[in-house]
Amino acid sequence: MELKIFSGSAHPELAVRICRHLGTEEGRREIFKFSNDCTFVKILESVRNDDVYVIQPSCAPVNDGLMELLIMIDALHRASAARITAVLPYFPYAKSDKKDQPRIAITARLVANLLETAGIDRVLTMDLHAPQIMGFFSVPVDHLTSVPILSAYYQKLKEKDVVVVAPDAGRAKLARTYGKLIGAPIALLDKQRVGNEEKVEVNHLVGEVKGRPVLLVEDEIASGGTMMAEAEFLHNAGATEIFVACTHGVFSGKAIERIASSPITEIAVTDTLPLAPERRIEKITVLSVAELFAEAITRIHKGQSVSVLFD
Repeated sequence: MELKIFSGSAHPELAVRICRHLGTEEGRREIFKFSNDCTFVKILESVRNDDVYVIQPSCAPVNDGLMELLIMIDALHRASAARITAVLPYFPYAKSDKKDQPRIAITARLVANLLETAGIDRVLTMDLHAPQIMGFFSVPVDHLTSVPILSAYYQKLKEKDVVVVAPDAGRAKLARTYGKLIGAPIALLDKQRVGNEEKVEVNHLVGEVKGRPVLLVEDEIASGGTMMAEAEFLHNAGATEIFVACTHGVFSGKAIERIASSPITEIAVTDTLPLAPERRIEKITVLSVAELFAEAITRIHKGQSVSVLFD
């Protein structure tokens, strides 16, 4: 099977970087909207019996991007592609992974059902909000992590006697991983979410951060309300500097303005999501995951192990 890469319109820059590492050209396709707002997708080259990878992270407008992805997968399936892998650096509706309130949807499961119905054979994604999302699929899921990239970047903090901070109990294991890689102790925040609003109340800190820099580990930053509460709490607890390691920089609403005026020293995020140049303030560092995804795609195509990429 010939390897072919296609990209939706959500994050073409990442697709270009991945193709550069693969040493291949992006597949040709046409995407536009009719006057009635319906999306049209056409594959402009043969994919018969090919091993096809469709790159489309979830970013605004989320619903348009998801529908575009489904239509593209259906088009490839009907064009007789031998295998279709959805490459989702940031998974759509990943936070809607459970029913924690009456009469709500488990939307992440719905997205999984839609992708399988459209015709995918495999999923390649990174740092899901909850690993159980992998169980929503009946097709194989390769779940990459950005920890090696972000922890390598923050090796510079080893000499500063840094403390790795988990934002909640669910991220304690992630904090321990960073702690082992950087050689640092960990601390844990206890917080409570306020309804469906994108803000929290931080109540307690388990561990000691006074007089030391901290590295707060997150899977994503949306409006920044949660992270601001965490940063303010750590600052008031005596942390000298606040660094953040985060996979997905959503940066919705007033997130950039909040970061600029916050006590945070630096935020390192990956390019799983696009970030316009005018929004790249001095406090934000963007690290690329293109090489990691390219290596994963190569290994899947050749039938090799993907787990070695976690080392």
